[in-house]
Amino acid sequence: MSLILVLDIIGTLAFAISGVLTALHKRLDPFGILIIAFVAAVGGGTLRDVLIGAPIAWMVDLTYVYVIFGATVFSVIFRKRLSYIRRSLFLFDTIGIALYTIVGVEKGIAAGFSPIICISLGTMTACFGGVLRDILCNEIPIIFRKEIYATACIIGGAVYFILLKTVIPLDFIVIISGSIVFIVRLLAVYFRLSLPSIYTKEELEQQ
Repeated sequence: MSLILVLDIIGTLAFAISGVLTALHKRLDPFGILIIAFVAAVGGGTLRDVLIGAPIAWMVDLTYVYVIFGATVFSVIFRKRLSYIRRSLFLFDTIGIALYTIVGVEKGIAAGFSPIICISLGTMTACFGGVLRDILCNEIPIIFRKEIYATACIIGGAVYFILLKTVIPLDFIVIISGSIVFIVRLLAVYFRLSLPSIYTKEELEQQ
């Protein structure tokens, strides 16, 4: 099993759990929880595969479906153990975007696209599932707020291509780039860093 496939599976697991936590917070029924987990886990990858004309991963490999179902059952059963839901959601969401960014970049490279397109595919893979999850749960997606979210994915993707020009082995490049996404997102939240606002104080007060 390749490192990228392992990252893809772990990313699926992380995003499925983040979907379950969001659905539980919204008090959805079991079917709704499963749907949100599924959309969060494979939404970005599905869009990526459609755009590059590749077979949709979860439709040709049922491992993804089994992982999502298992993660859903596990998270529902042990939801009381996940007492800090907001903190748990942040953790699994951050792990998910870190892993999916690199998976998306690798898929773009395999399809023969330029670095800019590959980074875009990585960002899309990492973020779109969360966008669908939040929209279906009647939340403004994180990517559309001031928070540094997609920016972390872009930075990680850029680091990936920079490191490709070095003698560092590919597996280490994958690990380092994914870690960069995770660390940037973590530091942005810890230090409350955000993108600059285009709105004046008066405009914000009119909300």
